Amino acid sequence: MKNDFGHLLTAMVTPFNEDMTINYSLARKLALHLVQSGSDGLIVAGTTGESPTLSKEEKAELFRVVVEEVGGKAVVLAGTGGNATHESIALTQVAQKAGVDGVMLVAPYYNKPSQEGLYQHFKKVAESTELPVMLYNVPGRTSVNILPQTVVRLSQLENIVAIKEAGGKMDQVSELCRLLPEHFAVYSGDDSHTLPVLALGGKGVVSVAAHLAAKRIKEMIYAYTSGNTTLAAGTHLELFPLFRGMFVAPNPVSVKTALNMLGWQVGRPRLPLVEASAGEKKLIKNLLEDMKIF
Repeated sequence: MKNDFGHLLTAMVTPFNEDMTINYSLARKLALHLVQSGSDGLIVAGTTGESPTLSKEEKAELFRVVVEEVGGKAVVLAGTGGNATHESIALTQVAQKAGVDGVMLVAPYYNKPSQEGLYQHFKKVAESTELPVMLYNVPGRTSVNILPQTVVRLSQLENIVAIKEAGGKMDQVSELCRLLPEHFAVYSGDDSHTLPVLALGGKGVVSVAAHLAAKRIKEMIYAYTSGNTTLAAGTHLELFPLFRGMFVAPNPVSVKTALNMLGWQVGRPRLPLVEASAGEKKLIKNLLEDMKIF
């Protein structure tokens, strides 16, 4: 079982055609580009991939084409989490058949389960597959926080091997890194927290900004892991405006806008997300120019 996902995972956007169907051929090209740019792996059909608006059939086809394109060149993790345990199990089975390297399971949203409910949910899904599992904690979207003690319990299951922590609280990251076994990987779920999470013992980042600056993010990570903390901090500060700028509109609106400006015709987001406003587009364009990404 592969459980080393690398340091830099890109949460890939889902490209849409003008009629809002998925552009699978462009998804292939984008996946290959992201890997060639420095991503160790890709998250397919996660938050940045607009998972709430994708059908099960669309997710299955995305898993298939991305694995076909970059499988063996990079790790492919499928977003198979949800708020109905049986549906998450079924989608995980589909992802496993598609040949992905692992799955990412978001905390069940809207239901507001207790910590015991969270534990039982993740346990059931993990036990349904041989694939390694990355948990995904993002309380701002789910309204529930997977507490460190619950993650420790889950880490005792053989194939739950990592967490994407996007709660934004360094104290919680500290608790995770303090309590979890050494083999368990903690990833930042926010680009701007990558360096602080590394400093606390984390493994890397599940990134949005890597669509635009993977090489520089990789340089920052390797500078830190090789002991050059001054260079790592300098790179972080250079990239910080980009990290924050990708959230001037709800994710993935900003990164899709940036990709469209750069010639990757990934299309509009699906409703209920809408295109960036004129003011937001101007901010993003100025940012790309300032960062010399254009």
